[in-house]
Amino acid sequence: MCKYNNKIHLCMFIVLLLQLFSRTAAQSCARSCGEKFNTCSCHATCESLKDCCADYKLFCLDIEPHSGSLLGGTDFKILNATFEQSINLTCRFNSEILTEGYVDENGVGHCITPLLYESGWIPFEMSTDGVNYDRSGRWLSVHHSKLSPFYKIIFANATQWQYYGTPNVSGDLKMIWIPSLIKAERVNIELWGYNETGKAYSANWEAEWKYLYTVGRDVPNNGVFSFTPQIAEHLYSLWDLGSMRVSPSTKPDGARDVNALWSGAHAIAWHLEEAFRKDSAGWALEKCINWDKEEKAMPNFLTEITDCPCTLAQARADTGRFHTDYGCDIEAGSLCIYHPGAVHCVRAIQGSPEYGAGQQCCYDSTGAQVLTGDSIGGSTPDRGHDWGEPPYKKPPRVPGFSHWKYDVISFYYCCLWSDNCKYYFTHRPSSDCRTYRPPRAAAVLGDPHFITFDGVTFTFNGKGEYSLLHSSDYELSVQGRTEPMKFENGTVAMATRLSSVAMREKDSDVIEVRLRDQVDELQVLMNQQVLSFSEQKWIDLKGVFVFSPKPTDVTVMFPSGTGVEVRAGGGVMTLTILLPHDLQNHTQGLLGTMNDEPEDDFTSSNGVIIPLNSSAQDIFTYCAGWAIRNETSLFTYDSTHLLNEYYYAPKHDPSFIPNFSVTEDPEDPLLEPTLNLCAGEGASFCKYDALSMRSLEQGNATLLAYRSHTSTKKALEPVQSCGWLSPPNHGWKEGTLYLEGATVTFSCNSGYRLYGSQERTCQAGGKWSGQDTHCVADNTLAIVLGSVGAVLALVVMVIAIAVYTKKQKK
Repeated sequence: MCKYNNKIHLCMFIVLLLQLFSRTAAQSCARSCGEKFNTCSCHATCESLKDCCADYKLFCLDIEPHSGSLLGGTDFKILNATFEQSINLTCRFNSEILTEGYVDENGVGHCITPLLYESGWIPFEMSTDGVNYDRSGRWLSVHHSKLSPFYKIIFANATQWQYYGTPNVSGDLKMIWIPSLIKAERVNIELWGYNETGKAYSANWEAEWKYLYTVGRDVPNNGVFSFTPQIAEHLYSLWDLGSMRVSPSTKPDGARDVNALWSGAHAIAWHLEEAFRKDSAGWALEKCINWDKEEKAMPNFLTEITDCPCTLAQARADTGRFHTDYGCDIEAGSLCIYHPGAVHCVRAIQGSPEYGAGQQCCYDSTGAQVLTGDSIGGSTPDRGHDWGEPPYKKPPRVPGFSHWKYDVISFYYCCLWSDNCKYYFTHRPSSDCRTYRPPRAAAVLGDPHFITFDGVTFTFNGKGEYSLLHSSDYELSVQGRTEPMKFENGTVAMATRLSSVAMREKDSDVIEVRLRDQVDELQVLMNQQVLSFSEQKWIDLKGVFVFSPKPTDVTVMFPSGTGVEVRAGGGVMTLTILLPHDLQNHTQGLLGTMNDEPEDDFTSSNGVIIPLNSSAQDIFTYCAGWAIRNETSLFTYDSTHLLNEYYYAPKHDPSFIPNFSVTEDPEDPLLEPTLNLCAGEGASFCKYDALSMRSLEQGNATLLAYRSHTSTKKALEPVQSCGWLSPPNHGWKEGTLYLEGATVTFSCNSGYRLYGSQERTCQAGGKWSGQDTHCVADNTLAIVLGSVGAVLALVVMVIAIAVYTKKQKK
């Protein structure tokens, strides 16, 4: 075709056009989500960089809602794409679990989520022909108790449900739900049971959800159902733990992975056998004794769980290792049903290393720990961590339900349905705080000021990306990005602010928290992809947890116990890092070496130490040396601005020279109100920010952030504990505080006398003063005294005989 010279240009054009078409066709996002090509991208950053491949939205799926119960049944729709109703739409979760999807009358595709035994982000793929799964997305599987009430069945009277069949508890049971969440006019009401079978801590230990029977069939989907419970057939009445499910009546009984709503786990008291209704306490005692025997045969997990913080203040401040137990939350009114006398409980975020066990710590209105030795409301450890423990899926790590199986239903047996808590607390005693060591805190605040782990304070207004904290031993890295601040008129100030923080521990997901364009709002990214907290406030990720109760607050928690708190306010970002004692002597970076020796906090990346009294310019030069490299950067560069200013530019901008100090000019009208505002601790930082930024609001924000950090450090001050003291047999004690300076007094019942110390005080060394206390019966005392008298008389007689014999020999 190309042999004639006058056609050579046309030939070349056609060849180039064919190559272009070929290249474009090859660069489809089918099975390529997350990848970047030469001419377009299927990566999450492509939308902000405006370089997405043409079919990005068709193959890299956005869904709504993006989260729901791990029990499954949520109907989510595929956004930004339409389909023919005749297609065979199927979805595949975790590359193995298939569910049927459908296309509605508007051409919108839908998937139904399956029953899972894990929480966190679950990858899924979608097929339009049942063969080729070339579209992909992700689904957030949520611990059922952390789910909004909007997305689950609610019991109208939860107490009646859980105590049904015990004395004076009967009548109809009622449940409610949101009808629009079930795509059906009529529904079935089913009961499902949960159990874990096989040998404990072996490969054949398995979790099981089983359909038991249908309570209501083909009832209107009006969001309300009531029924009078009946004793179940013997085969089913043996199940005492389960959930209710509402599903379309067009589906077979017990059909899995269909559109459905679930209740939370509950004790199925209302269907238990006749023996329970005749004598619930006796029935429960038998169950309690059997549980006691099973526990004795299982490994002891108590030796490996972490100790509790000593005070409520410590528990709430140690956000890297402990988080609010939603069943007893002081912010939600302290409705502590299972812990009477407590006002707040926390749970250890991480499960124990070998058994995945959990820890719970509860506190009273004085801030003191509530212990099971003193109260039924005391905190209890858990064989199954309530929030589960990676890798989830198998007992006792299934989120929520393993905890119910081993720690909650047994509490009903021993404590709620009968009065035999002594069995329960033998295996679930409160942990005190004798070995608890609070974390150390460092902070970056204002524009920006640094407070190291050893308490050194300094200001560094460089522009760039820097290593704030690095621990090679723990493979932990926290990096900070700073940017120039602007005055209200838009001009650039000679000062910077922390604008983004990126972090990772070992092979965890990379988390980045950055200031959004909106004032005082934070954006969170996971592996360069934006995370939404519109549906869930807590998200389980790979090797890390993220909690964001509101757009201004983000807390990141790593397995080492490291906590990273990021707060937005006053136009700046405030960072607090909490490190457990294990990282002592294992840190470097701008936040110093955590070793209780402030003198070496200005240690450069090559080991050179500069004095603490160095000039501002020398400190600036030292800090610039902690600039990171692109090869080690954890940051996302998803805009032309970030690429030009941070990726292609030097990691420390040598052209940006800040003001190293501010002048307190008596003629400055802002000076007097600044001096009035900036008083006490943090005054120097406050003055610097107010005067350099010409803003009292900025100075006040810095002052408040400094005081907040001071409060955190005070809350985390070490507290000495002497441990729990038991009351003497046949006596009692007064005092349930066991910290340094606390006093416990003892008394005996009538007919008994006290021996040992009547009063004991917790001393600075962690030991109780005095001697162990005992109560001895009066008649026992008489016998003892009589016996002592007889022995003494015998001794005197023997001595007298010996003396007499000796004299006779003489």
